[in-house]
Amino acid sequence: MAAAVSAPSPALRGAVSAACHVAAPKASSSAASPAPPAPRVTLRSSFTQSPTAVTGRSRSSSCRKIAASRRRSAVSASVAASAQDAHLAAAEAEWAKLSKVCAVLGTQWGDEGKGKLVDILAQRYDVVARCQGGANAGHTIYDSTGRRFALHLVPSGILHPNATCVVGNGPVIHLPGFFKELDGLEASGVRVAGRILVSDRAHLLFDLHQTVDGLREAELAGDKIGTTKRGIGPCYASKAIRNGLRVCDLRRMDTFRAKLDTLYRDAAMRFPAFTYSEADLDAEVARYQEFAARLEPYITDTVHYVGEAVRGGRRVLVEGGQATMLDVDFGTYPFVTSSNPSVGGICTGLGIPPRALGDIIGVAKAYTTRVGEGPYPTELFGELGEQLRKAGHEFGTTTGRPRRCGWLDVVALRYACHINGFSALNLTKLDVLSGLPELKLGVAYRAPDGSVLPAFPADLELLGQVEVEYETVPGWQEDITGVRSFEELPANAQAYVRRIEQLLDVPVRFIGVGPGRDAMIVRSSE
Repeated sequence: MAAAVSAPSPALRGAVSAACHVAAPKASSSAASPAPPAPRVTLRSSFTQSPTAVTGRSRSSSCRKIAASRRRSAVSASVAASAQDAHLAAAEAEWAKLSKVCAVLGTQWGDEGKGKLVDILAQRYDVVARCQGGANAGHTIYDSTGRRFALHLVPSGILHPNATCVVGNGPVIHLPGFFKELDGLEASGVRVAGRILVSDRAHLLFDLHQTVDGLREAELAGDKIGTTKRGIGPCYASKAIRNGLRVCDLRRMDTFRAKLDTLYRDAAMRFPAFTYSEADLDAEVARYQEFAARLEPYITDTVHYVGEAVRGGRRVLVEGGQATMLDVDFGTYPFVTSSNPSVGGICTGLGIPPRALGDIIGVAKAYTTRVGEGPYPTELFGELGEQLRKAGHEFGTTTGRPRRCGWLDVVALRYACHINGFSALNLTKLDVLSGLPELKLGVAYRAPDGSVLPAFPADLELLGQVEVEYETVPGWQEDITGVRSFEELPANAQAYVRRIEQLLDVPVRFIGVGPGRDAMIVRSSE
């Protein structure tokens, strides 16, 4: 079925990308005419040419040929630049059509590449906001020089000085990790002071939550969830049972110790392995007094701030963490996160009213990946799965764990589209599929009794027993990392994208063909 996926080295991929970027575009009508060929040199037959004269004329002819070649190269470069400018102008026109309040959400099990799209859009928005999750999210972005940034809680708009970054009331914040992230950005020359606002309603994630997370996983043993052990679940549990501490509690250090003691006692009662002393509690309180002083300039009533931005007509971009199939309500429960990465989390995590939402863009890989435990119907095992993992560099940004890889699960993706009401999709990593002779789309689930399931099931036992029905489509061999328009893609790549649109009834407006900011095909919405 499958030939090996070719995974070129970064250097080779870059060289091929550069070559494609220059050669692929067609000449525009405004480009200069090709330079005329060098004139022929005719030697008189009545004279015998000396070796010196012949050599001199040969050198002159060679110089003219080189000059002509350089002129042709310059014309080609000019044509390529003109085509690139046209692509950029067309893309900018499409970005400008997006609504003033726009959201970018994951459609699968996370790691789809949301950070890149948010990074591209952020320069066109005034506010970039996180609405849920915590440091378990990992968004990888690149600046204009190609430097790589791995963000976890800081919104991906931080690289753009025009954008105010908001951590809303929905996320949970581990302050030591948050400050480490800020320090790393500042060390890289990114200004964060005055550019990040943290909700006074956001819950604080303590080291004890991380300890409890590990104890919980150990307790489950063979039935473990496969969490990142960042304490996200236990922190949201504290929020749900109403003994959590919020950012605003840092302004009331006189009552902070008593509230923290309640949290510690609850953990000690639940897990005998968790013990603490009065000295431990005092040390933690002292540490958070220092944290409170450092965080104070960032603390804001973000519900009011974002609400005023929306009502005032400012452009607000919402950045979702994780993805719909990890949603605590809609995902493969219990193998999910503890928040709502679907569209509802925007309203509860930022205070934005539903009717204020405009475009909701779903981000999906051209194949499917998953980290951690849980059912995964289209998962590939063996050599092909490993080759896809290597070609796509599928290792977790947060944990470094290898991701499970498989064919595109259209059933799960359609389910995510129905829940979120996506106005468009961003299909990422299409370039990773180059080199495969054929591709498969998981278009239906068949139950053990032979019936086709009408939708994605809630029953995990049933999900683990389904037989996936696949459509097989031809692949392509060309490197597409330098392609910047849909029409320049290989015919089979275009057909693959169009078939996905047909199956989902949602337009694919943005197509990722590489990691860089410019490696994005933008299609017209008309």
